[in-house]
Amino acid sequence: MKALTKTNPGYDQMELLDMQEPKATKNFVKIKVEYSGICGSDLHSFKGEYGNIKTPVVLGHEFSGTVVEVGEEVKEIKIGDRVTSETTFETCGTCDYCKSKDYNLCPSRKGIGTQVNGSFAEYVLSREESVHVLPDNVSFLAASLTEPLACCVHAALEKTTIDKDDVVLILGPGPIGLLLAQVVKSQGAKVILSGVTKDKERLEFGKKLGVDVIVDSLQEDLEKIVMEKTNGYGVNRAFDCSGAVPAVNQGLRLIKKKGEFVQVGLFANIKNPLDQEAIIQREIKYVGSRSQKPSSWIKSLELMEAKKVDPEALITKIVDLKDWRSGIEAAMEGTELKVVIRS
Repeated sequence: MKALTKTNPGYDQMELLDMQEPKATKNFVKIKVEYSGICGSDLHSFKGEYGNIKTPVVLGHEFSGTVVEVGEEVKEIKIGDRVTSETTFETCGTCDYCKSKDYNLCPSRKGIGTQVNGSFAEYVLSREESVHVLPDNVSFLAASLTEPLACCVHAALEKTTIDKDDVVLILGPGPIGLLLAQVVKSQGAKVILSGVTKDKERLEFGKKLGVDVIVDSLQEDLEKIVMEKTNGYGVNRAFDCSGAVPAVNQGLRLIKKKGEFVQVGLFANIKNPLDQEAIIQREIKYVGSRSQKPSSWIKSLELMEAKKVDPEALITKIVDLKDWRSGIEAAMEGTELKVVIRS
């Protein structure tokens, strides 16, 4: 089979190789990949900036496909099932986090597309526990973005809660910010989506998805707009999807006292000058949200089935596996909202 492989550390070091097809044994499931989304972490891996991968490895972890083979210990998943899969390939199974199914926190976790071969290929393996059968009305294309949607569900519905009367600020109108906005809107809350001038098209797209207010924070007074929409109190909750320190510090000052700030975006540096005074004086809960866990996937598929979230709307470019480089380049240029590889 053809598989897009990160052969060595460093910039690029990517090749479309001929590789032996994986075989499903024990509790593993072999999936014929239909579509695989290009994630920001894949771009960091391409650039040699992501230290979590173990080369050589096939990249890709956002995907959908059809089951073509199952191991002898597989009990529920069947050949022919239309599926998507969590990124968890292996865990220790014994730590406190595994016992509560917080697999995203297991210190021994191995992930698809990082420590084991991923979905930028014709076939990929996943353990049965990680595999989810798609509802009949969810397309392969939409399902290929279940993973980033699950990250948003984890942040909005598991690390905090959204009430229908909430006004929520989302910082960063990238794919995660736009998916998160849909998740928040699905709960009946109002959304203010903030970006910068170069994000104009993405902010406008947010309006099409149902966002209530969009703000170019470089051209408009975000604080004034937030306070006007919240009777001077500030938003109930804020989510940073930008990983930009100035945006985070601005957001911390715009939360209602006793409100919550959920950090979804990753920072370029591990240590940053955050406005801790705003956290202390306003009694804000500052919450980290890492990836997703099994329950996040179940809720994500339910939202898609109910047509409350439309991940497919974010996909602006599809390339064949053989044309992977054009897809990576388009994603890095930022001219496309979401790029997907078709296997």
